[in-house]
Amino acid sequence: METVELKELVAACVRKERKAQHMFFKAYYGKMLSVCLRYIKDRDSAQEVVQDGFIKVFDKLEVFDFKGSFEGWMKRVTVNTVLQKYRKQRVFNLSNEEQLEEAEIEIEDNAVPLDFLLKIVQELPDRYRLVFTMYVLDDYAHKEISEIVGISVGTSKSNLARARGILKVKVEDYYKVNKLK
Repeated sequence: METVELKELVAACVRKERKAQHMFFKAYYGKMLSVCLRYIKDRDSAQEVVQDGFIKVFDKLEVFDFKGSFEGWMKRVTVNTVLQKYRKQRVFNLSNEEQLEEAEIEIEDNAVPLDFLLKIVQELPDRYRLVFTMYVLDDYAHKEISEIVGISVGTSKSNLARARGILKVKVEDYYKVNKLK
């Protein structure tokens, strides 16, 4: 969407014009849903969080100054909405685990389909999926994750290492099954 067109659409949304809000929602719903699905394994829950995120976006649209990426700003609001959901569920009550060495996932020649990777990431336990997604997919540092989520840096690193370990086993199993065929 062009900057001028986006500014006009945002201005109309700020004026609470329903048609503009509907167009805005349609334009960004898919992208924000894909962001939520990285964090939340249940599609229905992800859709609820997207809707909550849009409510927050609509409430804060008038403060966006168009100096940075609009999609980046929306993504940040959406991720913060996901994080609030996790805080309410107290997913991270287990803090202060010892730091583990980070396991690496090796994917040879991109032979693992993207839909399979998304599926196995969604199957991770909530605390591991959250840290994995924030660190690997959204480029948060462990210090940022620890401050946002309310866990220690060591716990963030530990959860990432455990997530990678689980994913590595699943990718290796995928290779074994598909090499036999």
